[in-house]
Amino acid sequence: MSRYSMDEREAFMAMSRFVWQFANRAGDDLLTLLGDIGIEEDGGTTDPAAWNDWVACVRSVVDGAGDPAAGSAG
Repeated sequence: MSRYSMDEREAFMAMSRFVWQFANRAGDDLLTLLGDIGIEEDGGTTDPAAWNDWVACVRSVVDGAGDPAAGSAG
C-alpha cells in the first residue's frame, strides 16, 4: 500500500474531487456513495472501484494535477 503525506487542505481537496467524480458519474445519491466507501473486515471498501477512485484523487492532489471532473484547477 502506498503512503502519501497530505496536509488538511490537500486531504479536503482530494475528498472534494472524489465526491465530484462520484456525482458526475452516478448523480447525487449520497446513500449509494456512503455504501460504496464502507470499510469491510478485510480492510477493503464495499465497492473496490471506490478505493481506486480515491487513490486516483489523492494522487492527483499530491501530483498537483488539475481536477477535470470538477472543472477546477484545484
